[in-house]
Amino acid sequence: MRNTVFNYLLLPLFAGWSFSLSAAPATDAVPKEPAPLVSQVQAPSGMLNLNTADALTLQKELNGIGKAKAEAIVAYRDANGPFASVDELLEIKGVGHALLERNRDKLVVE
Repeated sequence: MRNTVFNYLLLPLFAGWSFSLSAAPATDAVPKEPAPLVSQVQAPSGMLNLNTADALTLQKELNGIGKAKAEAIVAYRDANGPFASVDELLEIKGVGHALLERNRDKLVVE
């Protein structure tokens, strides 16, 4: 009777516990790659520099800017040189006055 209880109740419990321990991640895992520094992309005052920001940063930091508009901003900058002012964003298709005003306080041109 005792062997039956042990085999049916305790043995699967200990086997499952052993399995969960072996499936747990090791504590000395390979360290993750360092995250890129945001300070290289943003101006020191916390504002986003249009002349140095990449498409992913533009997409994350600006309201109403998706992947396509962010890539269009970078493509415009590559084709026409650095931005002279924030208002130059109006030259990009899909960027209107409302979108520019929504993000104006986050943008700087250096």
